Amino acid sequence: MPSTVVHVAFAGLLGAALLDDTFDTRSILVVMGTSALLDLDTLIGIVVPGTHRAALHNVWIVLVPAVCLLWDGVIREESLVRRRWGDAAPRVAWVTLAALLFAHVLFDAFFNGVNLFWPLHDRFYDLSGTLLVTDQRGLVQTFVELESGGIAESTVRGTTENTHYRTGFDPTRGEPTVGVERIFPITATGERFVLTVAGFAAVCVRVLEERRTV
Repeated sequence: MPSTVVHVAFAGLLGAALLDDTFDTRSILVVMGTSALLDLDTLIGIVVPGTHRAALHNVWIVLVPAVCLLWDGVIREESLVRRRWGDAAPRVAWVTLAALLFAHVLFDAFFNGVNLFWPLHDRFYDLSGTLLVTDQRGLVQTFVELESGGIAESTVRGTTENTHYRTGFDPTRGEPTVGVERIFPITATGERFVLTVAGFAAVCVRVLEERRTV
């Protein structure tokens, strides 16, 4: 699974691209740090088994704040966010939510799956797959596989009661861990290593440029 390091680097890459004139060291740290916080449900899962990739890896983590931001910026006569944290705050907040969605929730959903609608709907969705074009089958996608009667079991997985994602903190879902190797991945594939390097490099370049203009 993508590590916290990869998520943070991906979030940094999005932040470097989207923050525009609001970019500074503090704003990019907000974007990257908030993305890292979602992996705290690794520890929540130790106390409440099954909630890793559920408690903080769902669409509500993004949708609820997005609705609040929309209400604050469009419906309210005066933006509370802008008044409290300054004119740059709304853009930083929106970029942070975009990073949460794409660099973390969906990134994990398309890699082994997450409990997208927990707690309202307790079911893990694994959107791992491919998108390709062939000379015989045309456009083919396997992210969401269908079968007669609905979505295939390869896409819709178990619930928090019977699903466990192994981590270095909780490799066996509360079972004895004597002799069990605790693995804390950094970048498990070459592609994620390149993404990680690119993300941190982009952030470093933007930070150096911003400091030169101060």
